[in-house]
Amino acid sequence: MTIKNIIVATDFSNEAYNALFYATQIFAENQCTFYLVNAYDDIVVSAKNALFTGEKVLKKLEANSNENLTKTVHKIILDTANDKHLFKTISSKGSLSTLISKTLVDYKIDLIVLGNKGKTGAKELFMGSNTIQIANTITQCPILAIPKEISFKPIKEIAFVTDYKKGCTKSTLSMLLNIAAITDASVAVLHINEEEIMSPKQISNQKLLDKCLLHIPHSYDEIWNYADKANVIQDFIVEREINMLAMSYHRRRFFERFLHEPVIMDLSIYATVPFLILPVQD
Repeated sequence: MTIKNIIVATDFSNEAYNALFYATQIFAENQCTFYLVNAYDDIVVSAKNALFTGEKVLKKLEANSNENLTKTVHKIILDTANDKHLFKTISSKGSLSTLISKTLVDYKIDLIVLGNKGKTGAKELFMGSNTIQIANTITQCPILAIPKEISFKPIKEIAFVTDYKKGCTKSTLSMLLNIAAITDASVAVLHINEEEIMSPKQISNQKLLDKCLLHIPHSYDEIWNYADKANVIQDFIVEREINMLAMSYHRRRFFERFLHEPVIMDLSIYATVPFLILPVQD
């Protein structure tokens, strides 16, 4: 898989720009196009002169969006000075998820990059609310969520968390394998063991994963399905100095179940490293 087209969503916040910069560093040696997308909504106005006022406000929002997108492009070009990267802008009224869905089709996007602001609550702590909405909407494209205010570090090791039930095929893992290859990173497979004996399907998927990682340095570790497994993953990330966390999900099964565990509410482990979400393509 050659990564050519990348969406980076922006609301012109520091977090969004940090995500853009982080992505340009990961793919510094790749010839690719970054599509900076911004979605804006018109303001609800009073009934009096609603049409006129609404149109006026909408035009101003559109102008501001385009102006800020242009400023962002100028800034990233100055900050990175990488002639392998091309930046294009897309501004549209409506929701971010709708805009991204349309852009995916129109420009054959390979990856979506989002910056996380992080809020309170289990899922919002796990990743930003925009990321949750888009991850639940977009099922055909990997998503890379960049935590707020983290400085870029070379990707040396990527943790891939799996239960071996799905998500171990080359088509699902292609973005993970690509990032590992272009950054010379190793992959640390962390198996969350939920049963005493793995099923034939799990054993088959483990062998598939091993084939996928054949040409990439990798290791295997496992943890049992403890109630505090999020803490175990946190320790794993810290001890191994993991630079990116990756996980595959299928119709929110493993992904959503993991999100909904109460233990997640007290953790901020996913606010320390980029999180690569891989929709299952099995």
